[in-house]
Amino acid sequence: MNESPISFFNMACSKIFSGDLPELTNEIIQYFRKDFSTLYSCILVNRLWCRLAIPLLWENPFPKSYSKNYQFIKIYLNKLNEDDKIKLNEYGLNYNLSPSSTLFNYPSFIKYLNTRDVVFFIKNWVNTLVDSKNHEELVNLIYGLLMKVFIENEGILNSFEVISNLNWNLEYFNNITDLILQNPNLTYNIRKLKLDISCPNLIQFLKFLYTNCNSISMIVLNSLYSNVDNRSLVEKYLSQIIISQHNLKKILFEYNIMIYKPFLALKNSNCSNTLNTIIFFFIDFKNIISILQEVFDQLNVLESIHILYCNSLNSDFVQQIIKVIKPFKLRSLFMKEILHVESSQLFVQKISDWLENLGFMRSNTREYNESKRQLLEFIIKYCKRIRCFEPGTPDNNIIYQLIENNQHSINYLNIEVDLLNDHVDLSSSVLQNLGQILPSKLEYLRLRLCINTSDLEIFLKNSQNTFIKKLVINYKLYDKGEEVLFYIKKYIMKKERVKYLVINNNDLNIELFTLKNEVNEFKLHNIIVKKSSDLYFNPYDFIINNYSQVNVVYNCINIL
Repeated sequence: MNESPISFFNMACSKIFSGDLPELTNEIIQYFRKDFSTLYSCILVNRLWCRLAIPLLWENPFPKSYSKNYQFIKIYLNKLNEDDKIKLNEYGLNYNLSPSSTLFNYPSFIKYLNTRDVVFFIKNWVNTLVDSKNHEELVNLIYGLLMKVFIENEGILNSFEVISNLNWNLEYFNNITDLILQNPNLTYNIRKLKLDISCPNLIQFLKFLYTNCNSISMIVLNSLYSNVDNRSLVEKYLSQIIISQHNLKKILFEYNIMIYKPFLALKNSNCSNTLNTIIFFFIDFKNIISILQEVFDQLNVLESIHILYCNSLNSDFVQQIIKVIKPFKLRSLFMKEILHVESSQLFVQKISDWLENLGFMRSNTREYNESKRQLLEFIIKYCKRIRCFEPGTPDNNIIYQLIENNQHSINYLNIEVDLLNDHVDLSSSVLQNLGQILPSKLEYLRLRLCINTSDLEIFLKNSQNTFIKKLVINYKLYDKGEEVLFYIKKYIMKKERVKYLVINNNDLNIELFTLKNEVNEFKLHNIIVKKSSDLYFNPYDFIINNYSQVNVVYNCINIL
């Protein structure tokens, strides 16, 4: 008799937990790569699970935010030879930093390295250790020794973010450049490269990357500065880095003043058949307008273009885009300046089948807002798949028409006013109009408004049929009615209409997250209260996270 699917699944799970299926177990644990609490739990299951989870916990150890957990850096430094430990001891740092024997070779697991994060973390640690007069010397020493530890223990990076454009950071990177250049194994296998760097040996460093790294799938070119004499060489080697890649899938141009030759390099045969995503972030198109059509017509598998807060979106820009023979798959358009009205209709028609994410900066100028209104009219007419919308100053009812026309697709909304200037009329309009046009489900809604509680109640009543996974309300209370929290509990908490919630009283600078009794009350209704920083909407991060090339789906039964 054949086993039932449930019995088969239970048997499969039993084999996974017992370690009989190590390959499948590894694939499952990979799914928890950034879920540290789950990875810590995996360590306790058995030896196999521990062996598979430990590398994931140590592949990216340097936190981006402030942390006082310095134990891991002590474990790294304990791998130093005796001579190097003596150097640390001269600064009053005992070289017996941790147990001499460990179960794993932790430095070998390093996969992600951001030079700015490393320096920032070392500085915070050193501040707790020694007299201030020795800080800079000790930070420099530890920075170099850490790189030496990673190299000697055969660490191999997947992601290398070189961010050294600040004076305090630049000096440290200069001191380890030779070490990197002399040990190519550390970086030869990088898949992600980010360059935001200005250093005396920039040309030498770029040549090193060009000759030693050809497996990069994602490149981020930020503000690379050099003296005038070297600028052409910088562009040359950036172009050669791009051309040398055999699997480049995504490229980001950010704040970059040297974009012409690197952008033109995308025409080469390698990139033309692999590149599927381009992101422009605070770029001025004026230097590449003349080659836009030329480059885009050579990109055969391009699926995703994103323009965020760029300059020179003028009629010349539009004409170049309209001439592109291939579909111009512009997925995101976040604007700091409005397209020329006379050409905006043709542009919107060109991108209408692809545009998904739309945003504007807040502005109080009549000219900007009138141009925005006319552009929105075209977008409403031609674009039917908007999923993310940031309307800027919500000063026109046309924004509600756009939301209503995209009910089937819209999933992210970020609506805000300037709280410092008490835009209570705009806030009132949002609360009175928005609730009745929301779809039945939203992934994310952020409201930053000057609130009259009567208007808030209208919004909450009108939106009772909408479930919002992540709701953020940042407010300034404008009247003397009931507190905002009273209405949130009445219409949201008791009906469990959200999963994650942020409430921030801007007047008092109080977050709901800090009120432990309230947090526990919401938790009883299956609502998790978060900090504002946890759910802050940033278009750049949204696009990076939602248009990643790494999408892994695990189906255990099918694999078995």
